Amino acid sequence: MISDTLLSLVRCPDCASTFAVAAGVIRCGRCGRTADTTAAYLDLRTTHEAGESTKYLDVALHADGRQSSVSPPLLSARIRNDMMRRFLRLGPADRLVDLGCGSGRMMLWNRASGAYMVGVDVSPYFASESLTAVDLVLGDLRRLPLVDAGFTKAYSFDVAEHLTREGLDSMLGEAARVLAPGGHLFLYSHVRENSRLAIGLRAINRFAAFLDRTGWIDLQQERLRKSDHINPLADLGELDETVGRAGMRIVTIRYYTPLVGAFIENILLRLVEGVMTRRAKQRLARQGAAASDSVSLVRAQGKRLAAGGVAGTILRALTWLMKIDLVLFGRVKSGPFFVLLEKIER
Repeated sequence: MISDTLLSLVRCPDCASTFAVAAGVIRCGRCGRTADTTAAYLDLRTTHEAGESTKYLDVALHADGRQSSVSPPLLSARIRNDMMRRFLRLGPADRLVDLGCGSGRMMLWNRASGAYMVGVDVSPYFASESLTAVDLVLGDLRRLPLVDAGFTKAYSFDVAEHLTREGLDSMLGEAARVLAPGGHLFLYSHVRENSRLAIGLRAINRFAAFLDRTGWIDLQQERLRKSDHINPLADLGELDETVGRAGMRIVTIRYYTPLVGAFIENILLRLVEGVMTRRAKQRLARQGAAASDSVSLVRAQGKRLAAGGVAGTILRALTWLMKIDLVLFGRVKSGPFFVLLEKIER
């Protein structure tokens, strides 16, 4: 949706000037750029050369329809959301920006906080529920179309590893610009340096790759999603330096090596998904439908099952089991991390 609050918080991504609103159109007072306000989201992508792109723009990554609707927060998504809530402590007085919002699901999961939320993403694959319930902007995180100091809090998940060093500097600098002094940014990402715990994680991933090669599971979407990972930060020291250049400081950091989580999500549930997919293909073949639709069918069925019943109860139990990783390894320095940053008052 596009609310009056959103219109008061956006600015031209090309010249950084403010917009005027008239007859369903916003127009930049300096360069004359316009954007339609009658659509479900604002398209404020910069016209300047981006320099780098992302696989999240690829149609193939969204072919299974996973982004079309929002399911309850479960498994690793629940763990990440719970950590964000714990670190940011959202409330009605907050204005929050979701940097790299994807489908917009996390904003929907946290609407009960009462905070005003706007999601920004370079990819237009928003969930149908998000389009009608929250403010959405199509834009570049390295050139945010938002006013200075307009927000008290922000978060970003699985974005930093897709950027170059220069791109990450720009993204964090822009995040600091739109935050008010003392505002907080929550990040989930990782650095290249890892702990010995990663040996177990690599073993699980190798086993998953073996199951993929032998046809028991399908990791095609996962390979595409990670194919443009750049991982610009070598270690936690570089994280601290990069944050400092952006005008922020690290307040709290918690590490996340998902050994239990990786086995459950990458092996156990992938095997279940594989069985469901093969059955769906057989059912579609009997109906004379295209077998290529089976993955989308299984994804939709999985979301329905996650909403309740026995399957939902099992998934919630697995989610709690996955939290063992945080209890056991949350203070062991490793590559993946949750971090709370604070904008330094100057």
